[in-house]
Amino acid sequence: MNKTNSLTPKSTIVVLGGGPNRIGQGIEFDYCCVHASYAIRELGHESVIINSNPETVSTDYDTSTRLYFDPLTREDVLAIIQVEKPIGVIVQLGGQTPLNLAVPLEQAGVPILGTSPDSIDRAEDRERFRALLQKLNLLQAPNTTVFSLEEAKKAAHDVGYPVIVRPSYVLGGRAMEIVYDDQQLEKYMRLAVKVTPDHPVLVDKFLEDAIEVDVDAVADGETVVVAGIMEHIEAAGVHSGDSAMALPPYSLGRKIIDRIREQTRALALELGVKGLMNAQYAIKDDLVYVLEVNPRASRTVPFISKATGVSLANIATKVMCGKTLKELDFTREIKINHVAVKESVFPFVRFPGVDTILGPEMKSTGEVMGIDASFGLAFAKSQIGAGTFLPLEGSVFISLRDGDKRTMIPTAKRLADLGFQILATEGTREILEINGVPAKRVLKVSEGRPNITDHIKNGEVQLIVNTPSGKTPRQDEVAIRTTAVAYNVPLITTTAGAAVAAGAIEELKKKGLSVKTIQEYHSGVRELNKR
Repeated sequence: MNKTNSLTPKSTIVVLGGGPNRIGQGIEFDYCCVHASYAIRELGHESVIINSNPETVSTDYDTSTRLYFDPLTREDVLAIIQVEKPIGVIVQLGGQTPLNLAVPLEQAGVPILGTSPDSIDRAEDRERFRALLQKLNLLQAPNTTVFSLEEAKKAAHDVGYPVIVRPSYVLGGRAMEIVYDDQQLEKYMRLAVKVTPDHPVLVDKFLEDAIEVDVDAVADGETVVVAGIMEHIEAAGVHSGDSAMALPPYSLGRKIIDRIREQTRALALELGVKGLMNAQYAIKDDLVYVLEVNPRASRTVPFISKATGVSLANIATKVMCGKTLKELDFTREIKINHVAVKESVFPFVRFPGVDTILGPEMKSTGEVMGIDASFGLAFAKSQIGAGTFLPLEGSVFISLRDGDKRTMIPTAKRLADLGFQILATEGTREILEINGVPAKRVLKVSEGRPNITDHIKNGEVQLIVNTPSGKTPRQDEVAIRTTAVAYNVPLITTTAGAAVAAGAIEELKKKGLSVKTIQEYHSGVRELNKR
């Protein structure tokens, strides 16, 4: 394999894109490929992009030196490489699609720039990854790999339900599901996946009510810089591409954050990462569990880059081309003096009748960002960007599964104190009243008319908090959520999300919105990091 430090002026470097747009493969990866092309040209080399997607900036005529509008398959890529004779190929910026080509291309004699295909496989292969975590003495939720229904049942019983099941090497959490019992597991194994020796099924213990954290880092093999630590607003179990995230974390203590930072550095050094790495953690009972590590660009790279004013993809590309982080003057974590919140955008309004509940399978088709000095106002701006306008007055309808009713009491009190009328179905209303929150009873869909969907249609509900009852949503719940989407009423499906929304509403009422340009925020970041 050619070494990156053997690059000569005007040598050609190929960047593999993400392929066609589809749910599960974020367009965020195209951002990374574009900035990689710019970085390659800044270094004096010719950039060649392979990407069959007409709706991206990477396929614009002036983004790269040359563009090949071809499918991202081993055969097509090798044919182009025979023509271009590049000094190296970058696979870690286009998401899972090009990453899956890393080993086949290396086996065909193609030089892969950056993190080695063996390290990529070490993170992707479940058994090798488990050995890596054991070597570093890091925690992982109990898990195993199975090849049949019988093995899956045994694994689920060993670790205990609920479990997350998924095929290995998947895009966007496709065919991933949280399973609660044998019956649901049988259905999953029969209908959702094709189990073969090449595509085993992964069974993981699901950490209920855990806080999930995403971390992006840049490494050059010796130095690791944590670029951003992002706390998910939804509890663990929602795909990272769908979850709202806050940078920096809004509820985690310094000790936990320091532990996450140390573990990320250890993982990057052990894997020999050269370029970008994304790690995902779950925090439960003050313990940090490693969920997965991806030695590639992640969906959050553009978010962190825009929040901080530092192009991570540009820096990572130059590292892959032989530069060190010290040479690039990027050796310290970026401090920011504001809060940025990433929110996902969903296509539910285009699919009438589809339930809006989020889970481990990615459903979003885009994302937006809100920035402000405080978390509450940044969250409010992110909601506006996603098309959700949090109300400042009116009625809030609350309907919860039994496990969420007590958790919701402080948030319901807060909303009532802010002047909202609380509407609730009988079970939820009873718990709220007992705990000093006045609530007006409304009928479920199955209890007659006028019921809650009628109130939504009549414009009598300004905000809805409705959490799913379990593995199979009741018809009433689905009717409420689909009606909310159809009539553009803000809908929250987790108690964590409701608590954050209540805080945002309170800040909006007290302070209102103010606007600063993103350049002003970036200027503040530069000043802060000079010290």
